[in-house]
This record gives sequence, C-alpha cells and structure tokens, in this order.
Amino acid sequence: MNATENLNNAIAEHQAMFAQLSTLIPQIKQVAEELRACLQRGGKIFLMGNGGSAADSQHIAAEIVGRYKKERRGLAAIALTTDTSIITSVGNDYGYDYIFARQIEALCRPEDVVIGITTSGNSKNVVAAIEEANKIGATTIGLTGGNGGKLSSLCKINLVMPSNDTPRIQEAHIFVGHSLCDLLEAQ
Repeated sequence: MNATENLNNAIAEHQAMFAQLSTLIPQIKQVAEELRACLQRGGKIFLMGNGGSAADSQHIAAEIVGRYKKERRGLAAIALTTDTSIITSVGNDYGYDYIFARQIEALCRPEDVVIGITTSGNSKNVVAAIEEANKIGATTIGLTGGNGGKLSSLCKINLVMPSNDTPRIQEAHIFVGHSLCDLLEAQ
C-alpha cells in the first residue's frame, strides 16, 4: 500500500466512524448538562488519561479554563496529568495505578465531575480514580471506545466512541471534548 492509499484509507475510516457519532448526541448533551450543573453549584471538572488521552485531558481543560470560542470568565477544570511531582511521588510510593485516585481523594468533592479518558475503558489508573470519585459521590463520566470497558459499569455516563481503532477513538474524543466546550459556552 502506498502513502496515498494509506492516507485515503485513514480518511475513509475517520469519516465512517464520525458518521456514527450522531447516535451519541443525546448522551453528549446529557454530559454537557452535568458539566453545566457542576459549575453552577461551584464544582470543578477533573480530567485524566494516559498518553494521547493525557494530552486530550489537558487540551479540554485548557479550553474550559481559557476559552473555546467565546470571551467569558474562566471555568473550573483541572487536568490531573500535569503535576509531575505528584505523579512521580504517588507512582513511586503507591504505584502508577494510583496516580489519579490519590489526587481525586485529595481534591474531589461531591459537587464535582470527574472525566476519565481511556480508549479501552480499562486503564487501571483511570478506573481506580473513577472508583474513588464514586466513593466521594462525584459525577463520573467516561470517554472510551470499543465496548466501553470497565468504565461502562462505573460511570454515570460513558460516551463510547463507535470504533475499536485507537487513533479513530482519539479523534472522536477530541471532537466530543470540543463539542462539550461549545455546548458549555452556548449558555
């Protein structure tokens, strides 16, 4: 397969998967309502993930705190992937599986929303953090793919992208993140 065929195949896969995203519109609107209610009651939005999903959590948090399209006051969002001292000390002292759960234990309150981003829905450190958030009574949201993994049974809402291919799932995650920011700013 040459480069042109490879790129055309990737575009076709992307378009086919995105054509199915409309089935998630009711859930995306529901998540936007959860985020809006969280912020109205003085809560914060926590986001986390590994690798590309870590970058996505930082990207979405930046859009919420800064701005997406409209000039407005900053909104409370924190990516749990950014504090290397916490991540490395918790990873060293407790294990990598607890790098997000420990932060949730310390920072999260019942009025908050916790968003776990994992293409498989099974990342151990994301699962542990969602479990901790559930103990606290926070609202839990998943952004996953495939069959939704463990987050399907743990989250109040799990947005499962209609793909089993990691790059396509990640492309949909950032689209959903942008859509949530757009819906938040609409009000």
